[in-house]
Amino acid sequence: MYVLNHKKMAREKAERLKEGFSAYAESAELASLIKKELLSQGLTFHEDSTEFGYWFIPVK
Repeated sequence: MYVLNHKKMAREKAERLKEGFSAYAESAELASLIKKELLSQGLTFHEDSTEFGYWFIPVK
């Protein structure tokens, strides 16, 4: 059985955002962790919340 580590996933998605790619999260829990990670790193981003999930888009 594979166990997902949400904190690790949030850090990986924050790294992708640094590289200029968008990040997606299905759950509010993961979206919250991603947002916390992005804010702690001082990255600027646009957050789009839909009924299907959460998108984080880098602001250049």
